[in-house]
Amino acid sequence: MVSEMESIITSVANGTKPLEGNYIHEVLNYINELNKSHYTEELKCLRLKHIDPKSPYDLRCEFDWDALLCWPRTPPGTLATLPCFDELNGIKYDSTQNASRWCWLNGTWSFSNYSLCADVRTPNVESDVEITTMLYFVGYSLSLFTLIVAVSIFLYYKELRCLRNNIHTNLMFTYILADLMWILTTAMQISLQTDVPTCIAIFSLLHYFHLTNFFWMFVEGLYLYLLVVKTFTGDNIKLRLCLVIGWGLPLLVIAVWAIAKSLAGVSSQTGNQVGLWRHCPWMSPHPYDWFYQAPAIIVLGVNVIFLFMIMWVLITKLRSANNVETQQYRKASKALLVLIPLLGVTYILVLAGPTEGHVANVFSYARAILLSSQGLSVALFYCFLNTEVQNTMRHHFSRWSNARNLGTDRRYYNNWSPRSRTESISFTS
Repeated sequence: MVSEMESIITSVANGTKPLEGNYIHEVLNYINELNKSHYTEELKCLRLKHIDPKSPYDLRCEFDWDALLCWPRTPPGTLATLPCFDELNGIKYDSTQNASRWCWLNGTWSFSNYSLCADVRTPNVESDVEITTMLYFVGYSLSLFTLIVAVSIFLYYKELRCLRNNIHTNLMFTYILADLMWILTTAMQISLQTDVPTCIAIFSLLHYFHLTNFFWMFVEGLYLYLLVVKTFTGDNIKLRLCLVIGWGLPLLVIAVWAIAKSLAGVSSQTGNQVGLWRHCPWMSPHPYDWFYQAPAIIVLGVNVIFLFMIMWVLITKLRSANNVETQQYRKASKALLVLIPLLGVTYILVLAGPTEGHVANVFSYARAILLSSQGLSVALFYCFLNTEVQNTMRHHFSRWSNARNLGTDRRYYNNWSPRSRTESISFTS
């Protein structure tokens, strides 16, 4: 469970691996292991070539390593075949088929044909990664749009400016920043064209904004806990303290993490890294990552406690009211549905799941949809579906509509004035 939690906090909560199931790191490890094993096989092939050197008059195709198999000496004009490998770096292949390669009449090799060496895994991992990544992109894009509109509404209408909505606005703002940084980091991972200092800066900002997202979820939970359970009034809760918790504490945590990684020389340890990790070594897992993972886990745990205590008080009050039992359950279910995305409990719901088979793929898709739509859910529940926001916008729209109608009536009156154009000019002169 701890390893699963570390994986999720790293890949989802902190956005270091946007592709579900650690696929980026799995592919990089695969390449690294592939290079090591193939280097040994290549040496064996070269040894065979030098042990029995070919004479200048021998027209046979020479021993050749094509990065996967060592092809033997083959007479010209002949099709060489080798059995497909049973397994390659943990991936099963159809060993009943053959790979083939044609030796031309001039003693040179054609390209190797591995089309029959099919990967027997189902479903295809590459397509699963593409689908999962697309789900994340769509979800984060929708969340970004709705969050920007929601924050604009809270900032524009003065009637909505209160402590509760200020907390909501800050939480939505962290979602906006975290989603933007996720998209930027994913583009950087795909391009592999970012220099190390830029990557470290972007990666640090990504961690910071995701951590602020968790801490503002904690502020939301603390605010509801004090109001509902402790029956505090809103006047006893200061926005300044919320700002320190939501923005200040994550900055302190990320600063400690960055200093620790810098002192450990992580940014210079690129010799044994491959692909993305060479371009951005801070993305590789490190024990110091617990500096930011542990606070996120603690926040989630505390918010779960807040959720249970708030729901207990709510259900108790509903039972004491003179409501039909069905209505009580409906209200409690609605409250639970609204609180889950606000407190970040969705992260715990998809913390661990199946890792193999078709069920694992379905779980991966579901997790991508739930996590990428967190910001969308918060914007819907606490802005667009909020009665206070709807009444405020309806009131302003009504005032604007009335003012527009009055302006139209005034223009209508001026156009149909009984005074002639000459009289109008004389009156204004």
